Amino acid sequence: MAMMPAAQAAGPISAKRYVATPQQSQWEMVVNTPLECQLVHPIPNYGDAVFSSRASKKINLDFELKMRRPMGKTANVSLISMPPPWRPGENAERVDQLHFYQQFDGYVGGQAAWGLLSELENGRYPTFSYSDWQSRNQRVEVSLSAVTFQSKYNVFSDCISNLLPYSFEDIAFTILHYDRKSVQLNKASQKRLGQIAEYIRHNADIDLVLVSTYTDSSLSKSESQTLSDRRAEELRKYFKELGLPEDRIQVQGYGRRRPVADNASPVGSDKNRRVVISLGRTQV
Repeated sequence: MAMMPAAQAAGPISAKRYVATPQQSQWEMVVNTPLECQLVHPIPNYGDAVFSSRASKKINLDFELKMRRPMGKTANVSLISMPPPWRPGENAERVDQLHFYQQFDGYVGGQAAWGLLSELENGRYPTFSYSDWQSRNQRVEVSLSAVTFQSKYNVFSDCISNLLPYSFEDIAFTILHYDRKSVQLNKASQKRLGQIAEYIRHNADIDLVLVSTYTDSSLSKSESQTLSDRRAEELRKYFKELGLPEDRIQVQGYGRRRPVADNASPVGSDKNRRVVISLGRTQV
């Protein structure tokens, strides 16, 4: 008895495609702030395609294919650039090979994520193609539609260009310095304090500011404590004027206690005339 070829035994491979029709296709800016930009494209019966970029020292981009049906196992995924239905003469092009993991949403970062935006801007349909974990004879194809993309992409690009050039982690713990015997921070520290203030204005999640002020030993113990307390109170007023509730602002003047350098040298004294600012935020 002749044996059936393996390819025939497995049966023909079919494809189940998820894509928004031109009438369904939507791109929406759901977050547009100096802290975060987020562009979302709903894919009917599948989930959402989400591009996001966050305030940071470096320009960044993340993409997530948020699936309503989690994968049952890790899948090898082909990323293909498909021509739109109204340009049938164009060929599909393989862009990348990815891995999606059952415990995570489909994630693409860095240059590959920028590549997705480029394909969409060119009017093409980036498509994720993988074997259905429930049926090896069926492939799943998930496409991002370029319809209505360009206008929202322009808004997304403007948002990215206006992101703050620092993240929460960059300012969560900051050491600033004072001019000698002054309650005013030096110019570099004033600029840094301005960055902290700008971040706080845009982030309602900041719920705690801890301020600790220190002096050098050029004054007496009591004078140092008085100066330290004055500096602490100036910063309390500063953060209160930013809109933070007073009970979320904790300040403490330590005078000339806890030096971090030798007060016998000018450089050491400069280091000891400092304020340490720590920020806390609501964990989402």
